[in-house]
Amino acid sequence: MNPPSPVETFSEDVTRRAIAGPTTVERILIVRLGAMGDVIHGLPAVAALRAAFPGATIGWLIEERWAELLCTLSTPRSGPRSAQRPLVDRIHTVNTRQWRRAPFAVATWERIAASMSDLRGAKYEIAIDLQGAVRSSLLARWSGAPVIYGFAQPRENLATMFYTRQIITNSQHVVEQNLSLAEAVAHRRMILPSAELPRDAAAEQECDLRFKAYGTRGVALLNPGAGWGAKQWPPERYGQVAQQLSEDGLKVLINFGPGEEDLASAVENASNGAAEKFTGTLTQLIALTSRTSLFIGGDTGPMHLAAALGIPVVGIFGPTDPARNGPFGTPSVVLRSSSSDTSYSHVARADEGLLEISPAQVIAAAQQLLEVRRG
Repeated sequence: MNPPSPVETFSEDVTRRAIAGPTTVERILIVRLGAMGDVIHGLPAVAALRAAFPGATIGWLIEERWAELLCTLSTPRSGPRSAQRPLVDRIHTVNTRQWRRAPFAVATWERIAASMSDLRGAKYEIAIDLQGAVRSSLLARWSGAPVIYGFAQPRENLATMFYTRQIITNSQHVVEQNLSLAEAVAHRRMILPSAELPRDAAAEQECDLRFKAYGTRGVALLNPGAGWGAKQWPPERYGQVAQQLSEDGLKVLINFGPGEEDLASAVENASNGAAEKFTGTLTQLIALTSRTSLFIGGDTGPMHLAAALGIPVVGIFGPTDPARNGPFGTPSVVLRSSSSDTSYSHVARADEGLLEISPAQVIAAAQQLLEVRRG
């Protein structure tokens, strides 16, 4: 049985210790395995740590499929930082989805051992669990870091067993909650910086050529996919929105990921040719999103990517709370019915309140943001 970890009330503790100044930290590990939006929500906090400890080595433990959010595909996972890997010095990856498929296979245990050996070899002094799950907190402990920070009220309560420092935060949005952990490590208040995402020159050049060929007043990116059905606005309504935006002079693209081909096709068909499907790597999506005039979609990773890049967002929300998960730090209009109840249960059926949001409301919000952007 581990001894209970100290629980710090952030507002009092950090103010008290800030008088003495920040401690020196040389090696910091961030643990946030996924998913896309959650990793993006952690970037500003890590950027704040980078500013607080400019000479420190900062590593990040992440699922392999999300590593592109930290580093372009062609760039080494460790070494001097660059535009291709702007934020962290080392990236450690795991593939827990693959491990769960064959938990008793020798190859699985060999991969786990190799990953843990790489992680422990970095000799981190502090590990920060931004995920708040048993899995992430256990990996933080396995890193060998003697000090492990986490939330006093994590997503999974058992995660606190593996923390040596528990932080109480009164912040509402996830981005601000993550900053609270960074502030606790730095022992002082911090200004919330912008997210830093990797840039790839080839992907950006490809996007520039693509957008030049469009020859329109701008590009609107629609994202009809969602993590579960309750968050998914109907594809035929996205099609209606695409038609109007096309009439307004915009090129409309439909972003989709693995397993969403049929959904994207349904939007494309409903648009009567006004919209075109797009898919690509995360590196390509970053380059494309950064050049769009507008993003429209629900509470998903691509929406949070658009917000992190400063792109105006029309957020179509159902069961999840936009005060906690909404577009952060960018011009936005969030549409949510008062009849939607906050729930993070992965329900397949569309939220009734979400269905009350009409295409006309989304179009009006989009036109409002475009007018301000052109303004």
